[in-house]
Amino acid sequence: MAYIDYYKTLGVDKSATQDDIKKAYRKLARKLHPDLNPDDKEAEKKFKELNEANEVLSNSENRSKYDKYGENWKHGEEYEKAQQQQQRQYQQQSNSRGNSGADFGEGEDFSDFFQSMFGGAEGGFGRNSRGRASGKFKGKDIQAELNLNLRDAAKTHPQTFDINGKKVRITIPAGVYDGQQIKLKGHGNPGVNGGPGGDLYITFNIPVDPDFERIGNDLKTKVAIDLYTAVLGGEVNVNTLDGSVNLKVKPETQSGATVRLKGKGFPVYKKEGQHGDLFVTYEVKLPTNLTEKQKELFEQLKNS
Repeated sequence: MAYIDYYKTLGVDKSATQDDIKKAYRKLARKLHPDLNPDDKEAEKKFKELNEANEVLSNSENRSKYDKYGENWKHGEEYEKAQQQQQRQYQQQSNSRGNSGADFGEGEDFSDFFQSMFGGAEGGFGRNSRGRASGKFKGKDIQAELNLNLRDAAKTHPQTFDINGKKVRITIPAGVYDGQQIKLKGHGNPGVNGGPGGDLYITFNIPVDPDFERIGNDLKTKVAIDLYTAVLGGEVNVNTLDGSVNLKVKPETQSGATVRLKGKGFPVYKKEGQHGDLFVTYEVKLPTNLTEKQKELFEQLKNS
């Protein structure tokens, strides 16, 4: 599973107390619980991520490891043991040669050497041609964020961006959601001693849209109609993600009434041709600056 920022998942700071974490979890769990979001795969995924974050941060021991090692928290102690083993091996070699220090190349620093390998081990420790301990280590992963507006997230399109001076080109599938993360294997920092490169994790940020509210694969929008259309019926033009449509308004439509446009919502992630629905809520606008004659007519309606 891709690395997830547990603090971000719970919506709390790193300085949050255990009580803060408990309250944040309960609030989000009520919102994302599968029973309240039937057949909503995105809510189900976020609920699983929420539980994962809570399991780690609500446990003081695991939280301490996570704060210390970040994405490598599960293997941090293994790294330290490997580091201590390497230190002992270098010390033994140094003592056997009568040297005061380890046999590093010019300009090479022991602590920097281990820091560069923190991305994780691949294979194990061995001996190189100079008799020195060596190992293949995976490069560090890279976290990146990509901002998309709602309309861009609704269509499959290519995107190019720079990571460490290199251009990376990806195709973003229609239907991605805010906070979704994808992994590009091997596009992180280079490995050490022939180890594989780290991975690149891209998180999508989709800000609130001024016209549409997204709920899963459905969209909500509001449209204003005048009093006369609401009372007598008529037509109103409604914007959708793929253009505008004329919608018939029934006579005596109340303000706040909602109609559904099937298949006019958000595309379903990686399911070609499938879309959610668009829910349109009417807002009846009352007339202003009425003439005396118009006021008399309303009085007549009132008293009829």
